[in-house]
Amino acid sequence: MGVLKIVQEVQASDSFATEHCGFVWGSAWSKPGMIALLGPMGAGKTHFAKGFARGVGFAGEVTSPTFSIVQEYHGGRWPIFHFDLYRIKDAEELWALGWDDYGDQNGILLVEWADRFPELWLENTDVISIEITDGGRKIRHSC
Repeated sequence: MGVLKIVQEVQASDSFATEHCGFVWGSAWSKPGMIALLGPMGAGKTHFAKGFARGVGFAGEVTSPTFSIVQEYHGGRWPIFHFDLYRIKDAEELWALGWDDYGDQNGILLVEWADRFPELWLENTDVISIEITDGGRKIRHSC
């Protein structure tokens, strides 16, 4: 039996287009689970996350969780737990923060720098990768 992999790709010209792309995907999102946000520093992972949270229905402020490690957004179709793993040194830090508790909730783990700890990905994690290009950003969703 084969495995089907779906890949969607769009080009975003700037940070506003990256955020809008996140909004469109968040508006259409139909399941809780984990989304791994991959890309280099400055690629637009947080801009995408802002749009995604708004698309899911969160009306409040969405900020980078770089220093807090996790931000929680409630009030949309699902709660969103927005992580930034850039400053995390090892998986034990995440376990101490309650990583498994977040994963057990019926919500969305939106995880920037998730590629630093692929061993912690939930089953059926969706991947959003953002690549810096000459024309802006190439945003690719694979599941």
